[in-house]
Amino acid sequence: METYANALLIAIPVFIVLMLIELLYGYFKQNQTYTILDTVASISSGLINVLKDSLGLIVILVSYPFLLSHLSVLTLEATIPTFIIAFISLDLATYWNHRLSHKVNVFWNLHVIHHSSEEFNLACALRQPISNILGFFAIFLIPAAILGVPNELIQVLTPVHLFLQFWYHTKHIGKLGWLEYVLVTPSQHRVHHAINEIYLDKNLSAIFSIWDRVFGTFQEELESVPPVYGVLKPVSTWNPVIINFQHLYGIAKDAWRTKNWTDKFKIWFMPTGWRPDDVAVKHPIEITKDPYAQVKYRTTYSNLFSGYFIGQMLFTVTGILLLFYFFGELTRIQLLCSGIFLSIGIFGYSGLMDRYRWAGIFELGRAVLGLIVAFIFPEILGLTIFPESILGILTTYFVLSFAFTFYFAFLDKGFSLSAVQTS
Repeated sequence: METYANALLIAIPVFIVLMLIELLYGYFKQNQTYTILDTVASISSGLINVLKDSLGLIVILVSYPFLLSHLSVLTLEATIPTFIIAFISLDLATYWNHRLSHKVNVFWNLHVIHHSSEEFNLACALRQPISNILGFFAIFLIPAAILGVPNELIQVLTPVHLFLQFWYHTKHIGKLGWLEYVLVTPSQHRVHHAINEIYLDKNLSAIFSIWDRVFGTFQEELESVPPVYGVLKPVSTWNPVIINFQHLYGIAKDAWRTKNWTDKFKIWFMPTGWRPDDVAVKHPIEITKDPYAQVKYRTTYSNLFSGYFIGQMLFTVTGILLLFYFFGELTRIQLLCSGIFLSIGIFGYSGLMDRYRWAGIFELGRAVLGLIVAFIFPEILGLTIFPESILGILTTYFVLSFAFTFYFAFLDKGFSLSAVQTS
């Protein structure tokens, strides 16, 4: 986990710089693909994901070392050809895991966060899951295990493979000629994120586009069919925690409501979106039928309010970078407590972005708890390894957070559910 945290110390600043470049390019070209709330929601999704993954909060059902020890026929050394084999194996495994996420109801919950943005830019690439609590990805690496690809190579290449999927989440790059036949490109991935009927569940490859062509899931981007982004059942929230479990909650609710006992079990493993007939009739859900009539989710905000939640996000980014920098010096308990504290901050301010008053109460409680922990139990968050000035910084932050949260939740006349609008 420490190796992954160190990799993120490099990756996070690089991603931020690339997003800023794309944002400025869109501004000067008068073709802006970023909106404030959606961007903060996307970045916040990425932040809570890296916290969860770096802390190893997952139950591994099947591990690659286990498969390697039981299935390997060969023993490959860590050579350049083996690196290539490992990377191709990882890419093929990602394709089938991705396809499973799109095709089976319960597994869609692991992936819906990535498609939840109704915009398309580099920031939405950061929308990664925290609901993947059970680890089974190694099953798709059985070919690599049979060939004897060393576990060390898989561990090194996994984050590299993930980071290489960042660049093609953009509208600003057109088709790339012959590369379209080799690599996944922005054009192909725009198709993948679209909700147009012809584009649904297409272009599932991660790096090499050959898998889509071989397995019948390739679709070219058509000039006559401009992509419309999001999901057919809009998430209608900026809160990454809610998005991560919204679909799962919907399945569980339908399973409870249906009178058909077979459907109570079948619903989990049916095609994505399937619902029991009796529940679908009694409890209809609005689905986007015409993408070009899409009504995007929006909530109102003032300049002061946008400064508030952007400030909260930047504080969280700083906290995460510090956590990763001192990762090796903190105990497991300190890492967990710090990660949980940063995560509940994301949950709170993103709830305020949705204009929910309960989020204001939640954030007020977090500010008070933060002050108590900082002064009475600083060792819980590992604050004792920092200079004493950290207490002054945190005190200022929590006091300001309390004051602004109280204002926006209880004094701001524009703060109510009526502030939720669409456009």
